[in-house]
Amino acid sequence: MLENYRVLDLSRNAPGPFASMLLADLGAEVISIGGGRAGDAAPVFGRGKTQITVDLKSESGAAAFRALLADADVVIEGFRPGVAGRIGADYERVSTINPRLVYCSLTGYGQSGPLSQVASHDINYLALSGLLGAIGPIDAEPVPPLNIVADMAGGGVYAALGIVSALLRRETTGEGAQIDASMLDGVLSMMAMCFGTWGTAMAPGRGQGLVSGEAPFYRCYVCQDGGYIAIGAVEPQFFRTLWEALELPGEPVDHLSRTTWPELTRTLEAAFAARPRDHWTERLLHLDCCATPVLAPDEVWSFPHIAERHPGAGMFSVPLAPRIDAETQVQGTDLGDRTEQILLGAGVDAAIVGNVLRRNAESGANSGGITWPPVQE
Repeated sequence: MLENYRVLDLSRNAPGPFASMLLADLGAEVISIGGGRAGDAAPVFGRGKTQITVDLKSESGAAAFRALLADADVVIEGFRPGVAGRIGADYERVSTINPRLVYCSLTGYGQSGPLSQVASHDINYLALSGLLGAIGPIDAEPVPPLNIVADMAGGGVYAALGIVSALLRRETTGEGAQIDASMLDGVLSMMAMCFGTWGTAMAPGRGQGLVSGEAPFYRCYVCQDGGYIAIGAVEPQFFRTLWEALELPGEPVDHLSRTTWPELTRTLEAAFAARPRDHWTERLLHLDCCATPVLAPDEVWSFPHIAERHPGAGMFSVPLAPRIDAETQVQGTDLGDRTEQILLGAGVDAAIVGNVLRRNAESGANSGGITWPPVQE
């Protein structure tokens, strides 16, 4: 896979470190470069990486970075457009040192456009993409689906895909590439199906339509104990199986006709409210009716299917995905600072390494930004 590739990750916030963790999961050697004012990446993204601390604004730090570039294949950075240039780490400069570099700039709005310099977060990219305006209840404000869609998927996954694609092209052309990965662009791409159905019977408006929580056969129901069951019985054969498993009277109604939805909603609400969540899980999970319990994060790892497939996973160690020769993908997590070892191994002059280490000691590993987690008790 990516065993022969070296990645230098300058990013700190979630999307970049997540992207480089995916590359590490695929076998790449990833060196995560901390230091300076930008804070540190969340430790949960440290799997399979080597951590070093280098202040790129210092003369010794810049020299050390240039030495690392000579044998690197990929650089990932998440600065606002223009910042990498001010510290000598922009594509124009680093590509003169190593023309084969695949250089990925991962930002919210991209390297161009009126908002390219504006500070924002996942919720803002969702708002501008149309996604946030399409989800949530009809009669209340939209609720962001954590920071997964824009940060991890629109940013991290799309960046990793772009990097792997550019490396594959390099095998043919011998040339590096500059990747402009935008979280907003990624979410716009993922909205392809939703844009096409918006304003139709499939999705008339927020909280309405087939997959927005209005359809009684594609939503969550509260159970007797306050737990929830998720139902996705869209296809007629799956809906019939659900109907029969719930022991509802007569033939199944025409669930795809909106005229049946109000009464069907009341019927299903009453049925699920009559028993606890785990009762419905035991009865429905292994039937072809698309029913699953709604698990809290701390319940996930003891759920039988997940526990069997991912016995080593847990709250602080998510599974590697996708599986590709899974036995070769096992990666440990080493959060220790390996600055001296990596720089000396890259042939950096010992005097320069000493200066880097002294500066790190004087400034501290994190001289600005936020620490993780940012919210404390």
